[in-house]
Amino acid sequence: MEIQTDVVINIKFWAATAILIFTYIIIISEKINKTIVSIFGASLMIILHLVDQKEAFYFEELGVDWNVIFLLISMMIIINIMKPTGFFEYIAIKSAKFGKGDPIKIMLIFAMVTFVLSAFLDNVTTVLLIAPVSLLIADALEISPIPFLIVEALASNIGGTATLIGDPPNIMIGSKAKLSFVDFLIHLTPVVLITMIIFLFILKFVFKEKLKISDEKKQRILSMDESKAIKDPVLLSKSLFVLGLVLLGFVIHGILHYEPATIALFGAGLLLLLAGIHDPQHIFSEIEWSTIFFFIGLFIIVGGVVKVGLIKLISIKILEITQGNLMATSMLIIWFSAFASAFIDNIPYVATMNPLIINMAAQLWPDEKGVALLHHPELLPLWWSLALGACLGGNGTMIGASANVIVVGIANKAGEKITFLKFLKYGMPTMLLTVIVSSIYIYVRYYLLK
Repeated sequence: MEIQTDVVINIKFWAATAILIFTYIIIISEKINKTIVSIFGASLMIILHLVDQKEAFYFEELGVDWNVIFLLISMMIIINIMKPTGFFEYIAIKSAKFGKGDPIKIMLIFAMVTFVLSAFLDNVTTVLLIAPVSLLIADALEISPIPFLIVEALASNIGGTATLIGDPPNIMIGSKAKLSFVDFLIHLTPVVLITMIIFLFILKFVFKEKLKISDEKKQRILSMDESKAIKDPVLLSKSLFVLGLVLLGFVIHGILHYEPATIALFGAGLLLLLAGIHDPQHIFSEIEWSTIFFFIGLFIIVGGVVKVGLIKLISIKILEITQGNLMATSMLIIWFSAFASAFIDNIPYVATMNPLIINMAAQLWPDEKGVALLHHPELLPLWWSLALGACLGGNGTMIGASANVIVVGIANKAGEKITFLKFLKYGMPTMLLTVIVSSIYIYVRYYLLK
């Protein structure tokens, strides 16, 4: 019976691994729509009992993260109600004028705004706010919005790395390791600021020649009157009031003891009431349902891989390879986390790595009761390596982070297709650059200057 059980476990392990690999291969090939592939792969995981239906739909660790799903839907509702007010057109014209109609300056402005917002809000909300503005700017300048959208997705992932609340992996690490908001500011914000400055410099160099436009188009932008863009000032006032409440709620959600999805859902419901919408069908029809179901399928697929132990097996091997050398362990964690997070959602990955690091701490630095000293000075660099690798690794591919998937969905809906390889062209070099800078920072701050 034991042999039969081992065989069954082994079959499930390879079946789940095969589903994950083939799903990503088909997504990369773009032969079939990624949402269709994601849903089919998820259904196979459940049908083959690699993850059961209850786990897929009710257990966040192995299935759908409904906090993410309802956060997305709620913010999309708020943004869709705001669209007819002319608010985004107003911001677009203002931003273009501030950048003097120069596309590269406008791109840098949007990247910086996205970076700052993503440090204090979740990066999904940030790109939902910034992306519509980018589409309007690009349309006015008669250029492709794709570079703007990709850059904003990358900037949101960099900015989200800086604080405890900026990215879900940081929230998970902070919770497990008992690290505070100030801890993240002290240890991660410095390297993220350095990384962002380098990123902005590279952007200017890469796009300087590609985003040139005539003086005539610049003057066309500068001659626009942004005040005429506002079409419904009453609805705009209500929308900004609700949006302000939601953003404030995101910042203090830990104090309120509410999940971000709850705050966003309340905001969506409140704005639907205040806007006096009798039939919300047209609002709901504008939601990126294809993106939502892509997330649902992907959560279930990754949950199946987590359940059969693939991610845990790989993570354990990483810790074994270094044989107790903490500097080598830090470097291995940051780089493996980066590449793993580029292709596998970083939320279940971090959920798997957290207990492994805690177990290692219990073996190396136990207290008198044998409990891990989670704030041991030699352990902290491992937590920061995990955070940097998992968050920055999301820039590697268009499926590496939630913000990337949202931006791709918005672009596709606007008729601008961002392919897997097109995102990879900009995302992978950005990931490599930021992780190299982060690795040097970890080595110098926690080992060289020790």
